[in-house]
Amino acid sequence: MDSARQVFTVDLLERYAAKGRGVITCMAAGNDVIVLGTSKGWIIRHDFGVGDSFDFDLSTGRPGEHSIHRVFVDPGGSHCIASIVGTGGADTFYTHAKWSKPRVLTKLKGLVVNAVAWNRQQITEVSTKEVILGTDNGQLYEIAVDEKDKKEKYVKFLYELTELPEAFMSLQMETATILNGTRYYVMAVTPTRLYSYTGIGLLDAIFASYLEHPVRFMELPGEIPNSELHFYIKQRRAVHFAWLSGAGIYNGGLNFGAQHSSSTGDENFVENKALLAYSKLSESSEVVMPTSMAVSEFHFLLLIGNKVKVVNRISEQIIEELQFDQTSESASRGIIGLCSDATAGLFYAYDQNSVFQVSVNDEGRDMWKVYLDMKEYAAALANCRDPLQRDQVYLVQAEAAFNSKDYLRAASFYAKINYILSFEEITLKFITVNEQDALRTFLLRKLDCLAKDDKCQITMISTWTTELYLDKINRLLLEDDTALENRNSEYQSIIKEFRAFLSDSKDVLDEATTMRLLESYGRVEELVFFASLKEQYEIVVHHYIQQGEAKKALEVLLKPSVPIDLQYKFAPDLIMLDAYEAVESWMATNNLNPRKLIPAMMRYSSEPHAKNETHEVIKYLEYCAHRLHNEDPGVHNLLLSLYAKQEDDSALLRFLQFKFGKGRESGPEFFYDPKYALRLCLKEKRMRACVHIYSMMSMHEEAVALALQVDPELAMAEADKVEDDEDLRKKLWLMVAKHVIEQEKGAKRENIRKAIAFLKETDGLLKIEDILPFFPDFALIDDFKEAICSSLEDYNNQIEQLKQEMNDATHGADNIRNDISALAQRYAVIDRDEECGVCRRKILTVGREYQLTRGYSTVGQMAPFYVFPCGHAFHAQCLIAHVTRSTNEAQAEYILDLQKQLTLLDGEARKDSNGPLTDETLTSMAPVDKLRSQLDDAVASECPFCGDLMIREISLPFILPEEQYSSTSWDIQSRNLGNQRSLSLSL
Repeated sequence: MDSARQVFTVDLLERYAAKGRGVITCMAAGNDVIVLGTSKGWIIRHDFGVGDSFDFDLSTGRPGEHSIHRVFVDPGGSHCIASIVGTGGADTFYTHAKWSKPRVLTKLKGLVVNAVAWNRQQITEVSTKEVILGTDNGQLYEIAVDEKDKKEKYVKFLYELTELPEAFMSLQMETATILNGTRYYVMAVTPTRLYSYTGIGLLDAIFASYLEHPVRFMELPGEIPNSELHFYIKQRRAVHFAWLSGAGIYNGGLNFGAQHSSSTGDENFVENKALLAYSKLSESSEVVMPTSMAVSEFHFLLLIGNKVKVVNRISEQIIEELQFDQTSESASRGIIGLCSDATAGLFYAYDQNSVFQVSVNDEGRDMWKVYLDMKEYAAALANCRDPLQRDQVYLVQAEAAFNSKDYLRAASFYAKINYILSFEEITLKFITVNEQDALRTFLLRKLDCLAKDDKCQITMISTWTTELYLDKINRLLLEDDTALENRNSEYQSIIKEFRAFLSDSKDVLDEATTMRLLESYGRVEELVFFASLKEQYEIVVHHYIQQGEAKKALEVLLKPSVPIDLQYKFAPDLIMLDAYEAVESWMATNNLNPRKLIPAMMRYSSEPHAKNETHEVIKYLEYCAHRLHNEDPGVHNLLLSLYAKQEDDSALLRFLQFKFGKGRESGPEFFYDPKYALRLCLKEKRMRACVHIYSMMSMHEEAVALALQVDPELAMAEADKVEDDEDLRKKLWLMVAKHVIEQEKGAKRENIRKAIAFLKETDGLLKIEDILPFFPDFALIDDFKEAICSSLEDYNNQIEQLKQEMNDATHGADNIRNDISALAQRYAVIDRDEECGVCRRKILTVGREYQLTRGYSTVGQMAPFYVFPCGHAFHAQCLIAHVTRSTNEAQAEYILDLQKQLTLLDGEARKDSNGPLTDETLTSMAPVDKLRSQLDDAVASECPFCGDLMIREISLPFILPEEQYSSTSWDIQSRNLGNQRSLSLSL
């Protein structure tokens, strides 16, 4: 393989890593930390993250030679466990990254620890949590160490192999937190077996349960001294494992969420198991076993001799061989082993002196090819990095399906190809083999893969697909005559599929082109379906009407998106097709204008109907008038005309008598045209209705005249309706009386008796003298004797009543004259200290300003004044000024005008008063008295302090708007006192 494209590369990390402390015997790594064990009992720790290094001598104080047997580092690089062996026995040490000196685990003295399993999910920097140790005598122990305690918290014995005692060579552990606790998964290997343990709860309880039932294990033939078990960790979770066994590399996936557990909690969490035989690692017949191994996501790194062979885990093919630059002294022994740093994603190889770093460079970049060669297409697609790689996978799948004549499946794969094969090439493939169904499938899948921006291509492909569907439908009809009747036929299923396609593609299909296609193939139902999708409701409704399916047409018209004008356009056809459904639909539609439906209703009404048939138009018009409160005169006129044409006029009379405008403040009580209603009722000879209309139009004489032709009782009722015009009411009753007298055919005395009885029904409105002219001249007066006498008695009673009323009026006039005379002599006593209610000056004090009052008669030298019964007194001038100020503007102007006129007339009277007192002078004084009386009424009708004027002042504010300026002038203004000086006075 080209070195530029190599997945794994080797770099020398440190040439003399042992630092003269012997030779390297073992190594472990985690989180950019490597720990080396040497043959002289030293541990050397390198932390590449922080760049420091230090070492410990574990053989101090121990007799003889000692060598580090194994070292183990947790994934975080903080905790380290080392096992040392020598002539003095075996010991196990623990050290922390922050410790300067390791601690011996005394309870493990004498035990050789070969394997350690860390709790990767729960371990922290300060605590190891549960750690499982495996020894060379087939025992498992659990320990836990906290950094702050400087010693182990506990050491527990867990398990021992009894059936086949062997050394535990490697351990791995995973945990999962579930509802009822923590589930542990433990895998352990010996030279010949792989054991798996699982359970919920504490580790000692889990392993104790295996004393009662056998442990699950996998045994492979052959024995390998350096058996190893590795987990590949991805996002802190083991994904797959590999066991370096004597028969080969046993590997598989790990599914720790599997639910196929037994009642005991045991669970087989290994999936997709496989065995890579060592024979595949060498071209010769000699089988060479690896001495060490490491596992990456897709590869095994196998140490064979001084080389590392990289084997693809999926294809089991060697893809690379890694060489190491060793020193001459180390080359003789070769590479000792491999280890991995799962956290950093690095691998290491080491010999006696040097440490090499193996880096990974995008190992999954060619995995899609590996999976493709193995025909694992789903995995190949999952590992593709770009569209071209995916196209190659789809192409291989498509070609395989096409060659096997699985054209529909091939079409699905071809539709996903975007670059390496053109659209035209693919379609020609299907056209060449005459596979129309596969071609349609390809076009449909291609539509799913196209971006929304490719509008032109989408429209063209959709149109082509539509034509293929139509062709398929027609071919099915030609092949099977029963396809229309058989609901389960292929024809019916393709129709459903085609309609679903039209629904999905309605926004991208060209409307005119698609409709022409559907029409050319004669697919009327699909044409209607597509028209409804495109909201071409006129076509849909027209089709349903032609088919006689009024209900379906009305359902379309009821959709919110349908224009209301279509309701009016198709109303004539729909009401003739199914009047009941049409009217029910109209009543269910809120925004209909009934006026625009009048042509349709008139067309329906012009057709003959059975006597007992419900008139649907009348039902709808009644709904509009009574429920919708429609006020359109056209609607009311049409309803009235339909009522008039019915044999029974009771509905017509109820309609005419109903007050549609009742409850409104203004407006008519009916909305039909009364003149049109009258003409119509006269034409249809609905006389009772005509009487009602005449009466409603205040044409009472015509109403009574017509009513007399129908029913005298009706005429009497109409005559009695007039209440505000006594003369007209009497005239109407005379018309009725004349008709009654003239129509009587019995004996004369009987006629007179009936006439007298009629007079009683008028409640005294008509007298005997009113109806006498209607009798013939030769009628004997004796026949009217009783009626005449009764009438004369009534007149006599009225005369006596008038006399009594005149006497009462004369007595009342005399009383009024006496009251007037008494008023002229009325007086009031005023104290000499009485004050004016306005100016607070004494009423009887002569003041210069009060002498100027004009229009008033003075009493000596005193000014004119007013005294009220309540005791308040006011100077005339003060009272006028107060009332003028307190009353409204119009009344104030009226008072001032009267005062002005009074002053002028009084001045003229004074000029004339120097001459002799004549009749003319007395006559000129009369207007002055009249004006003075008017002024008195205006200002002195009531006391201003006790009457309505004072009551109205309660609602006035204390400060009037015109007084606002004076009010603000009294406000206390804040001043800056900071600049004022203060003087201190000493006392």
